[in-house]
Amino acid sequence: MQARSALFDLYGDHLRPRGGRAPVAALVKLLAPLGIAPPAVRTAVSRMVRQGWLEPLRLVSGPGYSITPKAARRLDEAAARIYRTGRVTWDGRFDLLVLEAPGSRRDRQRLAANLSFLGYGTLDEQTWVATRPAEDVDLLLAETGIRFERFTASHFSGTPGAMGVVRRAWNLAEIGRAYERFVADQRPLLAAVTVRSSDEEAYATRFRLVHAWRTFLFQDPQLPPALLPERWPGTAAASFFDRHAARLRPAADRYVEQCLDAGNRIVRQKGR
Repeated sequence: MQARSALFDLYGDHLRPRGGRAPVAALVKLLAPLGIAPPAVRTAVSRMVRQGWLEPLRLVSGPGYSITPKAARRLDEAAARIYRTGRVTWDGRFDLLVLEAPGSRRDRQRLAANLSFLGYGTLDEQTWVATRPAEDVDLLLAETGIRFERFTASHFSGTPGAMGVVRRAWNLAEIGRAYERFVADQRPLLAAVTVRSSDEEAYATRFRLVHAWRTFLFQDPQLPPALLPERWPGTAAASFFDRHAARLRPAADRYVEQCLDAGNRIVRQKGR
């Protein structure tokens, strides 16, 4: 687990509901059960500040970091998709983007990851498609400076052509297998956490569960039911995730509160 990715999970799943800010000492303590060392946390925080995701601030308890408005939008959208709080609907139209490809390979990979996160799949090297327009896509493309054209296509609605678009843009069989692997990999880890387990153990296991589930934000565009195969593995996987995430939430919350309080106490003691 990379420190930067873990920080996104930490802020999105635990700190966003608590105001989106935390002292540095608490960030270090909260990532320690995941095997992430303090220098890696500080390096990742600095990188996220440069990228506009975090901003430094002075808390009553000492130096800390808060999410930016840009990060708040991204984390809120991610949370809605992680916990499936919104009903997936489709009006029969596709959102099409025709892009001028970035020059460097690194820029192309970054753009592809961002568009995949927003629910877009590729029809070819320059054409991306989604079943719903993403609010942040214009801002994303404007920030990259890439020239693009955007269209709405509706003539596929209610025809086999719509399924043809889906098959070209996404490998649903591969995504379905990934969901099945997710359940198989997580089941023994979750079974090991019982009522006798410590809050720290429950927190770390739940953190890894959410972290693994979060990867589907970059794989699964969460298509409407009309465009999914029968017995879609993602449905069973979502139920599995919801059940165990809810089961471990109380213990995880207790551990987070403990670490936030400990971070405050550490800074106050140093200041004496």
